[in-house]
Amino acid sequence: MKNNLAFRITLLLLLIALATYFFIHFNLHLFFKDSDKLIAFIKSYNPYDAIIFILLQIIQVVAAPIPGELSGFIGGYLYGPLWGTIFSTIGLTLGSWAAFTLARFFGMPLLKKLISEDVFEKFEHFMEHKGMIVSFLLFLIPGFPKDYLCYILGVSRIPTWTFLVISVAGRLIGTIMLSITGNVARNEQYFLLAVLVGIGAIIFIFAYYYRDKLLEMLKRKKY
Repeated sequence: MKNNLAFRITLLLLLIALATYFFIHFNLHLFFKDSDKLIAFIKSYNPYDAIIFILLQIIQVVAAPIPGELSGFIGGYLYGPLWGTIFSTIGLTLGSWAAFTLARFFGMPLLKKLISEDVFEKFEHFMEHKGMIVSFLLFLIPGFPKDYLCYILGVSRIPTWTFLVISVAGRLIGTIMLSITGNVARNEQYFLLAVLVGIGAIIFIFAYYYRDKLLEMLKRKKY
């Protein structure tokens, strides 16, 4: 048992070191901060740009601190609301499954490396199986760290297929909205863009401000 744990910890450290090297060596983090660079980077791989976009969506989930809103917006900008949503959903699903599987394989040593104590304490309650409804709501509500949630649920008792269904369903509305917003920006429909951004900002601010209260409410619920 001790040898198995030592092997997993060693493998985990090697993977983290390798991922860190690639991010620093290729300056990948810069792509997720500059939309123009990210768009140009994706387009440079035409006709395989959709594959590159999906891979970037996978990366932004697994590398949880990277914001997913920018990549979702770019999906709509490049591919329109329909295909932007489809490509984003494929990438987000694969990325969520990868994060969930990594956490299930490595367990707590990985969570302690990736997740701050503050975030972990807020979601520790949901490491125990709380049912599909609660897990779905956590993915649905804006402002919650959904990528971190994939890792946290990976050490829970929730089955893999159940996790995939609720993560896809919970992310879908936000993905559609980002894709529509990106498409509107590309078509230079500035009034509609302002309306969508305004609505999104109001929802996000409301959810962010009340997220601790929502978490406490969900903890008290029994499903």
